[in-house]
Amino acid sequence: MPDLDPFDQGPMLPDPLPGDPFGLFRGWFEDARAQAPTPNPNAMALATVDPDGRPSVRMVLCKGIDPETGSILFYTNYESRKGAAMEATGRAAVVFHWDAMERQVRIEGRVARATPAESDAYFASRAWESRVGAWASRQSRPVASRQDLMDQVGTTILELGLDVGALMRGEPVEIPRPPFWGGYRLTADRVELWVGGTGRVHDRAAWSRQLAPGGPATRWESTRLQP
Repeated sequence: MPDLDPFDQGPMLPDPLPGDPFGLFRGWFEDARAQAPTPNPNAMALATVDPDGRPSVRMVLCKGIDPETGSILFYTNYESRKGAAMEATGRAAVVFHWDAMERQVRIEGRVARATPAESDAYFASRAWESRVGAWASRQSRPVASRQDLMDQVGTTILELGLDVGALMRGEPVEIPRPPFWGGYRLTADRVELWVGGTGRVHDRAAWSRQLAPGGPATRWESTRLQP
């Protein structure tokens, strides 16, 4: 055999593969967060399919990882295009890509709304501008102009009875969570981990399991994949 060292440099996936992919995934996630000044290391592309079969993808932010259940958490407007798609199909897929580290994670699975308590707690942690924006925006719906959108923001401030002066001074002001806004939990039934390799001989592996409705998931099964 010829010398293949040039094709096998740098950190690759463990051999043998771990039984559960979420330990590696969470470690990579923390590595990305530690690599300042990487912007939005928790950004992920969220793919959904509309009820008419049309696919759509957009960037959202991962706000939680639970290795115990093999799930991730994110937040959005339930009445947005992605919200409507997830409500209709109960499924979604995401991709994390950290280019500087040559690492990528793909997750597919079932989606369900987070608990009201989880959504309330996260909403309360957001900047007041983001909380007002969540109320003001009819996400994914047309708007005639930028000015019309800003008028909606102003009207929302008045309707919520907010003291803008107090907000600007940093004083705490309670803003309730809109009933149409909250979290989704994506519980994985397939995970792929990818590490970039020389000559595009990447290291790639997949884990899959069955999610029984209302019951426990099966054990993960893993395999390496050709790049």
